[in-house]
Amino acid sequence: MSQLETLVNALPKAELHLHLEGSLEPEMMFELARRNGVELKYGSVDEIRAAYDFSNLQDFLDLYYQGMAVLQTEQDFYDLTSAYLAKAAADNVRHVEVFFDPQAHMERGIVFETVLNGIRRALQDGHIRHGITFSLIMCFLRHLSEEEAFALLEVATPYLDQIDGVGLDSSELGHPPSKFKRVFEEAGILGLKRVAHAGEEGPPEYIWEALQEIGVDRIDHGNAAARDQRLVDHLVETGMTLTMCPLSNQRLCVTPDLITNPLAKLLRAGVRVTVNSDDPSYFGGYVNDNYLAIADALDLTPAEIIMLARNSFIGSFLPDADKERYLDEIDTVVSELAAPGI
Repeated sequence: MSQLETLVNALPKAELHLHLEGSLEPEMMFELARRNGVELKYGSVDEIRAAYDFSNLQDFLDLYYQGMAVLQTEQDFYDLTSAYLAKAAADNVRHVEVFFDPQAHMERGIVFETVLNGIRRALQDGHIRHGITFSLIMCFLRHLSEEEAFALLEVATPYLDQIDGVGLDSSELGHPPSKFKRVFEEAGILGLKRVAHAGEEGPPEYIWEALQEIGVDRIDHGNAAARDQRLVDHLVETGMTLTMCPLSNQRLCVTPDLITNPLAKLLRAGVRVTVNSDDPSYFGGYVNDNYLAIADALDLTPAEIIMLARNSFIGSFLPDADKERYLDEIDTVVSELAAPGI
C-alpha cells in the first residue's frame, strides 16, 4: 500500500454530498427488480455499467431516474441505505449527511413515509453497527416548480424532527437557485439547514444566488467559483464550505479530466473544500476513491489531504463538541503516522 493510500485510509472523514439513490449498485438494482417484479431494460449488470457513459448531467439523470423504479418498499430503502453505510464504514467515514429525493418516488406512487422510514431505520442501525453519525437532507428537484417544492415541504412538515435540512438538486441549467427563494425562506423559518447544488454546470452567478437569495449554509459542488475571484474571496471570508465531487465532475464532463478540476486552486486559495462521492455507483468511486484520485491528479500534499478531512467535519452540521472530537481523532492519526510534509 502506498503512503497516500495509508494516509487516506487512516483518516477519519465525513461525507457531506451523497445521494442515496445514487449509491444503487447494479447488483442491487437487479436484486430489487426481481423482488418487486420490475422489468429492467438491461439484461445484465454489464449492460447497466456500459450505460454509465455520460456526456452531461442530463444524460446521467435520465438513467438515474430509471433506476429508481426498483425502489418500492420500506425494506428497499433500508437495504439501499445500509449498503451505502457499509461502504462508508470501510472507507473510515465517521459521519454522513445524505440526500434523498422524495419527489422522484412520490410521483411513482411511493408514499413519503415509506421512503423516510426505510432510510431513517437504516441510518439508526448504521449508527449502532458502524458508529456512523448522520444528518438527513431532503432535496427539492429543481426541474419541478417551486409550488411542487412547497407541496413536498407540507407533506414533510409532520416529520421534521427526523429531517435535518433541505437541498436543491437535479438539472441545474435553466433552474437557478432564486427560483426557490420562497420555499428556502420557509425552510429556514422551520429551523432546517439549507444547502444547494450550484456551480456544477451552472455559472458563478448561481453560487451568488444560492448564498445571497436563498441563504444556504453550504454550497454543493461550487466548481464555477474558481472563475470569479470576488466570489472566491467571499467564500474565504465567510468560511463557506464547498462539497466537491471529483469523480462525478469527470464522469459528467463538468471538467475534461481530474487534472483540470479546480479543487486544488480553491483549497490553496483558502476555500473550505471537501471531497465527496456524489452518486458513487454511477461515477465509479466512493469517498476514498475520490480522495486518492484527486490527490494523485493534483499532486496534493499530505497536509492538504489532511486539511480536506478536517474540512469535512468543520463544514458539517455536527455540534461543535462532536466536531472537536473528530478533529482530535485526525490529530491522533496524523501523529501516529508521522506523515512527512506536515
